[in-house]
Amino acid sequence: MCGRYTLTVTLEELMVRYMIEETMVPFHRPKYNVAPSQQVLTVINDGHHNRLGELKWGLVPPWADDPKIGFQMLNARSETAASKPAFQKPLRHKRCLVPADGFYEWKTTASGKQPMRIALKSRAIFSMAGLYETWLSPDGTKINSCTILTTTPNELVAPIHDRMPVILRPEDEQLWLSRAVTDVHAIAPLLRPYSAYELDAYPVSTAVGSVRNDESSLIEPCKVDEQLELW
Repeated sequence: MCGRYTLTVTLEELMVRYMIEETMVPFHRPKYNVAPSQQVLTVINDGHHNRLGELKWGLVPPWADDPKIGFQMLNARSETAASKPAFQKPLRHKRCLVPADGFYEWKTTASGKQPMRIALKSRAIFSMAGLYETWLSPDGTKINSCTILTTTPNELVAPIHDRMPVILRPEDEQLWLSRAVTDVHAIAPLLRPYSAYELDAYPVSTAVGSVRNDESSLIEPCKVDEQLELW
């Protein structure tokens, strides 16, 4: 699964990267430990322009009785999303991009779980494939939420974890966002592992295990025997 990631760039950098002319997002600071249930920055297309906004991480389907179901829908397996009631409709009509510049996975070692950060070798922003939905409660409460699609790991990630997020190539992002494309067979080729040769993986502090920690030191490479417990 993908359960933590980073987005350490400025709002201005995001707007340039995704060709956003204006946004209602009032403020964004670098995030070094984005976690489930938080409001996360996402990109959708309104049929004419890309739009940058916030969605709650953990998809809540419109038919859900309890919004807490979102905690079970942080990720959607790309291989089966088209057959799952919660993901069938958004896969056809409500696709989004989840910008990131790294994600964390925990590798099993002889001494325990070692957090690893996976990022592009260039350290550039990349887009994880996402789906979104809107849930409305009987009292009118509205929750706009999203999930991140996952796929089988590439050669770099496989020794670390058995899943990885679907990372879209920049040239495929507009196809993924297009509202005119509703045939899942047209987007199926995009749901593949990203090239291992363009990614880098390195160990980071175990402090990333606590959502209370969100500082730049979390993404710094560290030697496993030099880690400090910070919580």
